[in-house]
Amino acid sequence: MAGATVPNPLVTGPIAATVPPGDPSHNYPFFATNADLAAYGYIEEEFFFEGLANRYNTPPLVTGTVIDTGHPYRTRMVVRRPSSAHHFSGIVLLEWQNVSSGYDFDASWQASHDHMMQRGYAWVGVSAQGAGIHTPGTGLRAWNASRYGTLDVTQNGQILDDSLCYDIYSQAARAVRHPAGIDPMGGLPVKLVLAIGASQSANRLSLYHNSIHPLAGAVDAFSFYVGGTALRTDLDVKVFKTISESDVAVVGQAFLSEPDSDHFRRWEVAGTSHIDFHLLQEWGPVQVRDGVAGIPPACARPPLSRIPYYFVANAATDHLVRWVTRKIAPPIAPRLNVVALGPPVVIARDSLGDALGGVRVSQFAVPIATNTGVNSGPGFCFLFGSFEAFSAATLDALYPNHGTYVRQASQAAHEAMQKHSCPTQHLLRVTAPIS
Repeated sequence: MAGATVPNPLVTGPIAATVPPGDPSHNYPFFATNADLAAYGYIEEEFFFEGLANRYNTPPLVTGTVIDTGHPYRTRMVVRRPSSAHHFSGIVLLEWQNVSSGYDFDASWQASHDHMMQRGYAWVGVSAQGAGIHTPGTGLRAWNASRYGTLDVTQNGQILDDSLCYDIYSQAARAVRHPAGIDPMGGLPVKLVLAIGASQSANRLSLYHNSIHPLAGAVDAFSFYVGGTALRTDLDVKVFKTISESDVAVVGQAFLSEPDSDHFRRWEVAGTSHIDFHLLQEWGPVQVRDGVAGIPPACARPPLSRIPYYFVANAATDHLVRWVTRKIAPPIAPRLNVVALGPPVVIARDSLGDALGGVRVSQFAVPIATNTGVNSGPGFCFLFGSFEAFSAATLDALYPNHGTYVRQASQAAHEAMQKHSCPTQHLLRVTAPIS
């Protein structure tokens, strides 16, 4: 396997957390999870790893080449895993930490941690890019200089273009799959390593897929959430891309011609936003605790779609695992009904303002509000989508009584399960009162 050419980094740790999360000393892992790990028999540990990394030339849609070698780096990985092999599925989700806000953001974990733990997946977050480490005020080194001051992915300020990030990620995968010395997985038997990333991280992993994976072979498949750029089609590796309505309408995904194939699936989730209400509920308290919370902007429309994108992302992850391990191909889903590329991109909508086409979860198929992936205003408003509750008169016209709503929602949820295998536990969430 080509991955055998990737060197093992030197792993140190676990790095002790001497105080509980939220302590002013910050002597705990940045963005330590708020999830109830103990309820699932999970633990969280942080490790540093270091080595010598290559720089790569990465032209579009072709295999990259090594520019030069021997560049020292030191960074971290955060591991959230079952404490016992009995509860471990053998699957590692290796997340490329998102750094769009100038700090490490474990986006996929924040959205889907309960599902990951229910399935017995291990999650490993890799700090591969400079912004997460070196950004003044919010990067790891600024957040706690005594804990993170030795981390560096710039070769002491000489390499500022993140060109080491790809080899750093490959070496993290190597440390997880074939440890030499300290095992960050605590001896758990790893069967598969799936590369995952959200938004900007999905874009980085797209380039990694195109240029680095043919050289490194360090991962077994790719899962992209709310992002991803153009992919080459000649590689024998599975890719599952799950995107929101925002990504199609305003982020450029409508312009990518990506037919489903023996190696690729693309699901577009109607009514969802790039950043949604559920994600902000999970992410916000950790932001505040660790002192990196931004000020919510005043968007043109009420922000944050309530449609649970993560239901579909969870199903996609499970499908990808089955695709790789059991050769069971995921369903092909209808795309959103784009009627004009604009600008702006125009998606066909019903009389209530909801998008036509795409993957449709019950909360969208049987609506109580208009949820879209479109908004405007300052900051990240364009990624927040919108949520505008129906009037009482509209609800009465759609659902004469609560029983009518419950029957329709339950039927839609069962249809989503049959079409896309959305996890069954989500059926329990569609029968809440609509008021």
